[in-house]
Amino acid sequence: MTMFPRTSFFRRGYRPSQVDGYFETAKDIYESEDLDEMDSEGVRTVAFDIVRRGYEPGAVDAALDRLETAFLQRRRAEFVAQNGRQAWMDQVAELATTLYPRLLRPAGERFAPARRHGYAKADVDALMDRIAAYFDSEEPLTSAEVRTAVFSSARGSKAYDESSVDRYLARVVEVVFSVE
Repeated sequence: MTMFPRTSFFRRGYRPSQVDGYFETAKDIYESEDLDEMDSEGVRTVAFDIVRRGYEPGAVDAALDRLETAFLQRRRAEFVAQNGRQAWMDQVAELATTLYPRLLRPAGERFAPARRHGYAKADVDALMDRIAAYFDSEEPLTSAEVRTAVFSSARGSKAYDESSVDRYLARVVEVVFSVE
């Protein structure tokens, strides 16, 4: 039984055996309630090999978004049950405070430069400006908007390193989701 639709013969998608194994492990961890073994950032940053006739990336990515949300909701509920809502909000505020200094950096200098290819600095900086406005209570923003942001590809001095941007945005998603 396949969990997700497959790509056509001529298209590539995620390696089914890796995806199936990952979701089985995630299910076991979630049901065992030992959430220390997997967190939302781990869900957000998982990567699968790309193969011909693999699973449709859009369908798998949508399932990963739902899984990430489930882990965040469970973690928040457990934390609030043990420590109270105010302690949760204090923790979220502390994380948000650690994110803010990068937003104050000049555009084009907010992340490490890409070695070769990376995310277009202009696209990333536009999202960073929206995040800054959100933290300054000037503009609404949802975790889904950050999670699904797409950046153009760029080279050399016009590109940021993808992994540093992804790690930062993963933390932004956690903060924004935590107060939604």
